[in-house]
Amino acid sequence: MHDLTTGSIPRHILRLAAPMAIGMVLQTLYYLIDLWFVARLGDAAVAGVASAGTVQFVVMAFTQILSVGTMVLVSHAAGRKDREDATLVFNQGLGLSLGAVVVLLIAGYALIPAYVGTLAADAAATAAGVTYLRWFLPALAMQFSLVSIGAALRGTGVARPTMVVQAITVLCNALLAPVLIAGWGTGRPLGVAGAGLASTISVALGVALLLGWFRRLETFVRFDRHQLLPRREVVVRMLRIGVPAGGEFAIIFIGTGVTYWIIRGFGPEAQAGYGIGSRIMQAFFLPAMAIAFAAAPVAGQNVGAGRADRAQATFRDAALMGSALMAALTVLCNVAPASLVRIFTPEPAVVEVGAEFLRVISWNFVAQGLVFTCSGIFQALGNTIPSLVVATMRLLTFALPAVWLSRQPGFTLHRLWLLSTVAAAATAMLSLVLVRRALGRATAGRTPGFAVAPVEG
Repeated sequence: MHDLTTGSIPRHILRLAAPMAIGMVLQTLYYLIDLWFVARLGDAAVAGVASAGTVQFVVMAFTQILSVGTMVLVSHAAGRKDREDATLVFNQGLGLSLGAVVVLLIAGYALIPAYVGTLAADAAATAAGVTYLRWFLPALAMQFSLVSIGAALRGTGVARPTMVVQAITVLCNALLAPVLIAGWGTGRPLGVAGAGLASTISVALGVALLLGWFRRLETFVRFDRHQLLPRREVVVRMLRIGVPAGGEFAIIFIGTGVTYWIIRGFGPEAQAGYGIGSRIMQAFFLPAMAIAFAAAPVAGQNVGAGRADRAQATFRDAALMGSALMAALTVLCNVAPASLVRIFTPEPAVVEVGAEFLRVISWNFVAQGLVFTCSGIFQALGNTIPSLVVATMRLLTFALPAVWLSRQPGFTLHRLWLLSTVAAAATAMLSLVLVRRALGRATAGRTPGFAVAPVEG
């Protein structure tokens, strides 16, 4: 465990954010590597895999419930130096994650055809998406175990082991992708099925490695099979924090699904361009997300220790770091958007859609980075409802107007991207108002369970 209640806050954020950012980049490489090889199979394959990949938001919504609930409670316990409570929370989260794996596999395989058929642009894209998801679903299910272990480590201020394991699994995926997708060395290409299978094998290896490392080397929290069965009081504590955070991701999923539904009328080239552009955007969000994810346990431990002044300082430093990074990436997306898309496809129609998407949507990067940071602070305070409120506002200010616009004469994708940018700016302003209010309540000692400690002079 690393004590985050003393010492330089920026240094703590950077020490945690660096391996988190590397880990996120490596995680994204799963999808970018697959996307590069799948792009060789044609626009229908790209569109199908991209539309099927939106199910990740569903899984992320549920993994967020466990991840955020576990991380926050473990960080608070670490701030209080309460090892027994941290261990109990970890094991309860792990037990819930194992149950979630079973539920997702059963429900997922039953609903795959209907789900992909709703979003894909045509029959060919639907077929590719269904095939990919059938092989990729086990990888998604195993994410529950990965995030449960990783969240406990993050709560104790440890991030490097998760990054190392992700590096190994990405290397495994990079080696398997050309073999399984394109048939290198075997002469038996599996196409989109190979993309899903490569990820599933790699994630399975990652789970085994991280669990083995945890059992052998972690000391502050420990594995205890007797604590795996759900205990009502602990589960309630986790869900009170985790459910709103999961709802936030569920709303993001709905917004993404609305976008795919709207642009399906523009054909598979448009879906492929949006799919590639959105993956690049997600990759560019990773630095800001890493800073926000690092800020959460730093502020969380200080909340547990009653250090409201350090929680406020954590928000300030994280917001400045994230904004600077996102501003630089905004410039990049306006200088060379087409070059970024051409890394994955030479198709002019696909490049045009993806480049325009990046050029316009990049103007919400700073706003989105602030939303990420605010979300991390809400988690640290143990009150994730404001994040759910912000996500709901984003859906209302984007999805509903987007559906209306799509039915108007002369509707273009450019208008859709502009609407998304405006909605992001509005939600960032709301996030800032709510987080300042929440930190003010914490400083005044009005946050439940938060005892303000004397400020060090």
